Amino acid sequence: MTTLEVRKTYKLYVGGEFVRSESGHYDPALDRRGAPLANVCRGSRKDLRDAVVKARAAQAKWASATPYLRGQVLYRMAEMLEGRLDGMTAMLRKSAGGATPAAARREVRAAIDRIVHYAGWADKYGALLSSVNPVASSYFDFSLPEPTGVVGLVAPEAPALLGVVTHVLPAIVSGNATVVLLSERDPLPALEWAEVLATSDLPGGVVNLISGPKRELVPHLARHMDVNALGLAGLPAEVEREARRDAAVNVKRVAAPAVADYFGEAAQGLDWIRAFVEIKTTWHPVGW
Repeated sequence: MTTLEVRKTYKLYVGGEFVRSESGHYDPALDRRGAPLANVCRGSRKDLRDAVVKARAAQAKWASATPYLRGQVLYRMAEMLEGRLDGMTAMLRKSAGGATPAAARREVRAAIDRIVHYAGWADKYGALLSSVNPVASSYFDFSLPEPTGVVGLVAPEAPALLGVVTHVLPAIVSGNATVVLLSERDPLPALEWAEVLATSDLPGGVVNLISGPKRELVPHLARHMDVNALGLAGLPAEVEREARRDAAVNVKRVAAPAVADYFGEAAQGLDWIRAFVEIKTTWHPVGW
């Protein structure tokens, strides 16, 4: 007797829940040999708008959490990913990236280490990005970093897991919420990571993951008036240029770091956090 193969359909991750695209459309996700492996919901403009609404609703509460608590939440995320080490390694081997066993395990380990790296920064970046400024009058002048708000991110096409982790973690560690367009060629590892997010202590809506065609979705993300900043990675030059023009509609901050090696030290650190914080300066009179 033959059995019918039932492929998993990976849903979008929006507001801490797994949801189908409002259009009901999905695309096949291919394995390393080009054969169908699973189905992936095809995110639409409406799904993207819904994700921005969820991100905005979650951002203020996440930003008001103490830096220590945010660090603990991120560390818990790393623990949950480590608990799925074997399963995530298997996914990286099967999916379109087709990593070798050693390369797949290395990528998952690097993703875990990167999350721990930013968990450690949570209560430290503020001291390095703030200052007491000298002024020639009887005032104290303080400069302090604050989260930008809702950040739209475009994940690189590869590496499918480490790439999305690299761009999401420095944005959320300071209290931002994110809407992320995933790798179009290989979205499955990031959608598996969504199950880690859902079972960690991260509040729903802080990270929202959308799969779908980037050329269709990037313009809507860049033009959205309630998205405060944009992080771009792995886009064709003409799509990135258009996204930068569209981002000017509400004067979004745009970061598009060139990453030669996602496993290297240059792919993490304080400058990545700095890209999505605003520096607020307060003047206070000196009391006598």
